[in-house]
Amino acid sequence: MKKILSLVLLVLIAWAAEAQILTPVKWKITLDDSDSSVKTLLFSAKLEKGWHLYDMNLPDGGPIPTSFNFETLKGAKALGSPVPSKKATTVYDEQFEMNLSWYAQEVSFSQQIEITDPKAFKVDGYVEYMACNDENCLPPEKESFSFNHTNINVEKTLQALAKKNEMPVENLAEEEVRDVQEPETVPAVKQNVSAVPVATKAPFAGSDLWKPVVDELKAFGDTTVSAAETGWLFIFFAGFVGGLVALLTPCVWPMIPMTVSFFLKRTKDRKKAIRDALTYGISIIVIYLALGLLITGIFGASALNDLSTNAVFNIIFFLLLVLFAVSFLGAFEIVLPSSWTNKLDMKADTTTGIISIFFMSFTLVLVSFSCTGPIIGTLLVQAASMGSKVGPAIGMFGFALALSIPFSFFAVFPNMLQSMPKSGGWLNSVKVVLGFLELALALKFLSVADLAYGWRLLDREVFVVLWIVIFALLGCYLLGKIRFSHDSELKYVSVPRLFMAILSFGFSVYMIPGLWGAPLKAISAFAPPLYTQDFSLYDNEVHAAFTDYEAGMEYAKRNNKPVMIDFSGYGCVNCRKMEASVWTDARVKDILEKDYVLITLMVDDKSKLPSPVEIVENGKARVLRTVGDKWSYLQRSKFGANAQPFYVLLDGDGKPLAPSYAFNEDVNKYIQFLNKGLTEFRNKQGGER
Repeated sequence: MKKILSLVLLVLIAWAAEAQILTPVKWKITLDDSDSSVKTLLFSAKLEKGWHLYDMNLPDGGPIPTSFNFETLKGAKALGSPVPSKKATTVYDEQFEMNLSWYAQEVSFSQQIEITDPKAFKVDGYVEYMACNDENCLPPEKESFSFNHTNINVEKTLQALAKKNEMPVENLAEEEVRDVQEPETVPAVKQNVSAVPVATKAPFAGSDLWKPVVDELKAFGDTTVSAAETGWLFIFFAGFVGGLVALLTPCVWPMIPMTVSFFLKRTKDRKKAIRDALTYGISIIVIYLALGLLITGIFGASALNDLSTNAVFNIIFFLLLVLFAVSFLGAFEIVLPSSWTNKLDMKADTTTGIISIFFMSFTLVLVSFSCTGPIIGTLLVQAASMGSKVGPAIGMFGFALALSIPFSFFAVFPNMLQSMPKSGGWLNSVKVVLGFLELALALKFLSVADLAYGWRLLDREVFVVLWIVIFALLGCYLLGKIRFSHDSELKYVSVPRLFMAILSFGFSVYMIPGLWGAPLKAISAFAPPLYTQDFSLYDNEVHAAFTDYEAGMEYAKRNNKPVMIDFSGYGCVNCRKMEASVWTDARVKDILEKDYVLITLMVDDKSKLPSPVEIVENGKARVLRTVGDKWSYLQRSKFGANAQPFYVLLDGDGKPLAPSYAFNEDVNKYIQFLNKGLTEFRNKQGGER
């Protein structure tokens, strides 16, 4: 069983890890050669789990929509607009303050074209698209396509045209000439047939500033990976902490000595008893891990990602967490049918060996459900909101690992059971505290739905007020000023309760300045965005000195200063999060403005280059048409990455000064990142700034 568990872990880790160059969208473009003169171009996109592709029609000021561009269209004309194979998912985006539509998993777009001259038929173009998940937005990409008369049955098409025009095939040539001479129009797709500038070779190809530095970054120990990997690590630790909390509930804590004693009495061979107890712990892990994999298998990671951003399901999550909170506060108990546990108890008694132990572990899972159910539910909701590929399974593994450790540990060292605190009213207090925390967390999901529907019932100041009240009431409960019907009398306040009350009241006081616009970075991931607040006194943003790479590097070289390149995008949600929660920190702001030359490069900037630039990437010729194309190519070719946000520190010659940095809202880590670059730069300069 240990080997099986190890194999499962290796598979999960291999599945979750991703490379820096992300290619979440795979296109297949085909031409359907029908017997008529009307053909169908089919653009089929298949997306990796957790990613989405934007719709064709988006409001101005938002991310890049999917578009279909014809650069050459001879002997044919486009009919109507591309038609998607399914309806797009529409959600409200907090950063753009608008409704955005996208597709997940897979989608196809069909574009009809009518052939007017089969022998001269030729169509060239590209699909421009942008893909995002909950953590990353990739720069706009282009997928080229090309078809000509060799891809269709010319004779059948000529016959179809002749039949349509009611004339012999031999008389069609003159009509074809007249059709071709008339100007073509494509009303529903972008057509760039005329006046296409000739692409030139990249003038920056030989520049030292563009030379790849991937090896130099690796030499610094660069471990920056995709934010999705950070997501599953967070879910694992969240699950582990949830398992530790579950141990302190009245349903689980008393079962530790009971279960361990049972295994030690089961046989006179203590080694076998210990081995059985370890098997019991592993069985708990396998059960919860299988439950997480089952949830992922049923819903799929992309479905969980869609649910996490869907307003209706956020309301369901809100109601679910409120239900859990009310249960923990003592209004009622969430229990499974007793017949289930009775049947498993009988199975455990009538079987032997590993099967018996497995049924006993299953019995523990069911008996403890009234306490662990709300914690597991919250964990799965969090996994859905993270959009991680194997989030539920990894979260369940962390939860089960923490839950199983005491059973195995105390079986190995049974004498330590004597030092465990006895069951009592303190266990009920743990449930009540969890109830307050569940209630606070529920408001986060209601906030998402509130923003989606534009109710404006839970603006930032209302959210902050409710959190202040919840944590103030929690402090009162810990001091014994509030009692529920199932609470035992609190004769005195213990030292741990006093310190927890101090923390709760302190947290409430910390949030009070947020009513006037203070950033409240500790809760920035939960609270509604600052723009929903009616009154704010806060204005402390950081702006880049340059938006052009070469110009910024020239200035840095001339003034002997290090550079921070900020690869960002107008459609990058997490770029805005970093700017709001990290750059606004006074220490970060001071370093960026005084010690660095800050260059922000927007990889989705649609401004046209003076002329298209031809480059060769991975053996394939590509054309850079926009400023965003250029900066996206710079990030890929020089730094080996294509996800945003992406930060890299350079000297005036374009050499890295430290490992790169991706999405992480830990201000202290960001300051360490900046200071490491400054130290390296000063060392290069011989100690001189």
